[in-house]
Amino acid sequence: MSISFGLVIVGDEILSGKRADKHLPKVIELLGARGLQLAYADYVGDDPARITAVLARAFAAARDSGDVVFSCGGIGATPDDHTRQCAAAALDVDLALHPEAERLIRERMQDLAKEQGVAYEPDRHDNIHRLNMGVFPVGAAIIPNPYNKIPGFRVEAGVGAVHFVPGFPVMAWPMVEWVLDTHYAHLHQKSAYTEKSVIVMGAMEAALTPLMLAIEAGHSGIKVFSLPSVDHPEYGRHIELGVKGAPAAVNAAFPALLAGLHSFNAKLGPELVR
Repeated sequence: MSISFGLVIVGDEILSGKRADKHLPKVIELLGARGLQLAYADYVGDDPARITAVLARAFAAARDSGDVVFSCGGIGATPDDHTRQCAAAALDVDLALHPEAERLIRERMQDLAKEQGVAYEPDRHDNIHRLNMGVFPVGAAIIPNPYNKIPGFRVEAGVGAVHFVPGFPVMAWPMVEWVLDTHYAHLHQKSAYTEKSVIVMGAMEAALTPLMLAIEAGHSGIKVFSLPSVDHPEYGRHIELGVKGAPAAVNAAFPALLAGLHSFNAKLGPELVR
């Protein structure tokens, strides 16, 4: 089974433009540092029906394909936070206060009281309300939060799982790293993926498509990619044309790609390796 990594980003503030999304490039970076790639990403606003539908697809992908999905945002306890409830609805399970989450949240409240020099009042209304942040779908496990102890949660579905972290980058990113290194270290492939490409000056994709198809057909395990640009400050109109995949496959396919370009008498610029 080929495991794919997915990402769900929740929040009206992203879709309205009030805040720029930082999760997508960071998750790509965190995966890339471990030789892994993001396969897909979904953005969804603070609409419970839409969140539930997106999460139902995520759980289905985890169950049916072994996908590993991260969901960022909406797990707080304010009226516009719906992710915990929607996860339970997508799974058709109840919500319940997780015992370990309760312990950590109470510990955090005691820390805050000590910092503020006041007595900890466990039955105070706002402290009782804070426990809602530990109400997760039944069967969930916690994801530790090194920033303020308020945990996220993960739900296994078949071979895969969906992992829920806050929208705040300072919390979310260390939590994503913890998940990758704790639960998926066996998938890390730091030397199992590479890209090689070349700048093709003044080229048109349509003219190069037959070559691209021939390279993919003749070299299993690689993908050909083309990134056109019409107004690059140094190269002007050009295409970055390359192959990506396992190093051995890329090392075999890239010379064939260059040979094909030479047969077109294409004007080539620098070669790039990632």
